[in-house]
Amino acid sequence: MIQEYQIRVLPEQAASEQAIRRYLIEEKGMDTLNLTAVRVLKRSIDARQRTIYVNLTVRAYVNELPADDEYVTTDYPNVEGKPQAIVVGAGPGGLFAALRLIELGIRPVVVERGKNVHDRRKDIALISREQTVDPESNFSFGEGGAGAFSDGKLYTRSKKRGSVEKILNVFCQHGASTSILSDAHPHLGTDKLPSIIEAMRNTIIRCGGEVHFETRMDSLIISGNKVEGIVCGDKVFHGPVILATGHSARDVYRYLHASGIEIEAKDIAVGVRLEHPSELIDQIQYHRREGRGQYLPAAEYSFVTQVEGRGVYSFCMCPGGTVVPAASGLDQIVVNGMSNSARNSPWSNSGMVVELHAEDLASDPSLMSLPPAPSNQLSSLDSPLAMLEFQERLEYAAFLQGNRRQTAPAQRMAHFVNGKMSYDMPRTSYTPGVISTPMHFWMPDFVSQRLQKAFKHFGKTCHGFLTNEALMIGVETRTSSPVRILRDRDTLQHVRLQGLFPCGEGAGYAGGIVSAGVDGERCAEMLASFVNNAF
Repeated sequence: MIQEYQIRVLPEQAASEQAIRRYLIEEKGMDTLNLTAVRVLKRSIDARQRTIYVNLTVRAYVNELPADDEYVTTDYPNVEGKPQAIVVGAGPGGLFAALRLIELGIRPVVVERGKNVHDRRKDIALISREQTVDPESNFSFGEGGAGAFSDGKLYTRSKKRGSVEKILNVFCQHGASTSILSDAHPHLGTDKLPSIIEAMRNTIIRCGGEVHFETRMDSLIISGNKVEGIVCGDKVFHGPVILATGHSARDVYRYLHASGIEIEAKDIAVGVRLEHPSELIDQIQYHRREGRGQYLPAAEYSFVTQVEGRGVYSFCMCPGGTVVPAASGLDQIVVNGMSNSARNSPWSNSGMVVELHAEDLASDPSLMSLPPAPSNQLSSLDSPLAMLEFQERLEYAAFLQGNRRQTAPAQRMAHFVNGKMSYDMPRTSYTPGVISTPMHFWMPDFVSQRLQKAFKHFGKTCHGFLTNEALMIGVETRTSSPVRILRDRDTLQHVRLQGLFPCGEGAGYAGGIVSAGVDGERCAEMLASFVNNAF
């Protein structure tokens, strides 16, 4: 017999299967000899009160043994000799699209402008060591996409457009811990992701697909109203195209716009990375001086408020993590956050960002008063590229503040709120180094003034959060793509070009690893239908 229970236990009781078994025996009256196994299905922490509880959904096996597999496996057949499709980009959208194509009997050819995930690590290390950024191999470009070195958070609110459970199970099939199936806010960890991503690539190749690294798409092959392939330097690949380039492929957006391929400006959010000592966040969130203690994970937080008609909120919170240099080109400072699976660094950070609408660029002069980046050619404010160009300007302004290196502008949190200089800096996880600047002075008023008011509000609702122990590091700009590539709602093809399937975060239809994976699977399904109808 199999029974499921919703139980509420102390952290030390939730820490081991033996303790959970003991709880079921004592509290649910189960027989010691007949309870053969226990499996945790869902786990979440309730830290709203002084006494912290862990909510568990557990499956108890009475006189039975659980199945060997803790996750559902997907069968990937050999697709050699099958119809071919091109997948541009090896981030989560592209990888899950390629795997789904294999399921559906389509042979994927994946092209990725960056390097494989292991070689990519070397170029990322050089950003801190030599203060240089390889425009083709960095935190945004390369196998695994931007998510490969950004903690691997798998939490999503999206439930409408596909199977989140399927995405999680595929990760488990390729080496992820099965804890992601039960945790309320699952994550993979930057240290674990490379081997998982490599296993996904090996599945694609083993089944007859192809994966090409250091292969940047230069243009689409278009015949009439139909896309028939891509050109990558001296290489040509034929087939319908899933375009999953990620949120930083600015050259692709400019190519599409110059070629008359319909795109539109999309709302974004920009701001800073806010870094606290993780011990302080643990104390605040767990309401106790000892912080997380032995049985609790590094504490998370989530803040949101409205300031003068625009949302201000925390984004991509990394408990026990580090702040990393995420620029994808020259003359840029961009920061992001990541953490390893143990989440055990001395710091916790999150993006703190202000919502920005396309019409704000025209209505608030402070936004476009920033110096233009060297590559920036200002379009009209109603151009589809206007948000992209604003991103570039803000990143260039941060680059100038950082002495034209990857040294990032920074300011203590309370000093920023009160309009004061920070004459010394606390320790930080940001390895290229920080430089003290008055961020309230050079950032656009639209952003800085809303951040100041939001921080005051967060400090009132969460005692201890607003502190000079926290460091603001600028700038956080890559929360999402600044454009949306227009596609038909039903077929997911571009609104005008058949055989072109804009996909994932870079196309403006996803907001994280899981939602990008879900969108990649949906695009693969629509492409397979398109191919089957063509024969």
